[in-house]
Amino acid sequence: MEEVLKYLKECGTFYLATMDGDQPRVRPFGAVCAYEGKIYTMTGNRKPVYQQMLKNPKIEISGMNKGTFIRLECEVVPDDRREVRVAMMEEYPGSLSKMYSVDDKIMEVLYLKNVKATINTLTGESKVIEF
Repeated sequence: MEEVLKYLKECGTFYLATMDGDQPRVRPFGAVCAYEGKIYTMTGNRKPVYQQMLKNPKIEISGMNKGTFIRLECEVVPDDRREVRVAMMEEYPGSLSKMYSVDDKIMEVLYLKNVKATINTLTGESKVIEF
């Protein structure tokens, strides 16, 4: 898990894909943190991406870093605990505080479960990490 978290943080921006009916939707994300042995991401509950994840929790994440790329196949699980929102805000104090606050009833945190992460080189070598 730590290797995947480090990779996503080093990407800065990674891309999260959901399904909207029969249409895939991909958008840039950039916030991840570890809490209680899980990787979390976050979004706002007023965004279509959040509604799409509630309807179908299977997502994919992709990013690229230093000549390699990562793809995560996983599911997201909402976690409404305040302490997880606090942990996310502490990880990104400047950027997230411009859009959200811990108690705004908009910020949503979700953890990744059943993760299969594949890190590939551009020459075709790959490494699989599951957790």
